[in-house]
Amino acid sequence: MQKTAVLLYPQFSEYEVSVALSILMQGEKPVMTIGMDKLPIKGESGLSCVADTTYAEANLEEIDSLLLPGCMDIMAIGNQDGYIDFIKQAAVKAKVIAGISSSPLLLAKAGVLTGKKYTAGLTKQFMEASGVFDLDNYSQELVVQDGNLITARGRGFIKFASFLGRGLNLEFDERWYRE
Repeated sequence: MQKTAVLLYPQFSEYEVSVALSILMQGEKPVMTIGMDKLPIKGESGLSCVADTTYAEANLEEIDSLLLPGCMDIMAIGNQDGYIDFIKQAAVKAKVIAGISSSPLLLAKAGVLTGKKYTAGLTKQFMEASGVFDLDNYSQELVVQDGNLITARGRGFIKFASFLGRGLNLEFDERWYRE
């Protein structure tokens, strides 16, 4: 079975992908974490993770979906060509591409948002200043799905995860994530 690639970068938001990872586990969907290198990567709340592989070494034939968490300093990640090039290459074959919070900046830089309706946890001023977003396709909805693309604001992480699970046709129990 092909895997969901989960990108990790310094200050990634752990909580934004926590339910998505749980749904992937319930649905028995293998995950491959991908980073710039194999050194510990510290998330925004201090959790340290070591990526399974690097974006330079990842086998794209093993991947059928992408999951991108938000990040406290997304511009620093957006300025690293390795992440953007990996997203471009993986998106060509991806059955589902899911980005939450600030990570749609990476998707926009990789050209994935072109012609797609999306949302993001970024201010309109930031998106305008970045010069990579088509604001005509921007939605203020909590979670937006346009074809194989799923985007969300950070506070929509539970709904976002359910969209991801359904997009991958996984069997999971949504009752686990209700109040």
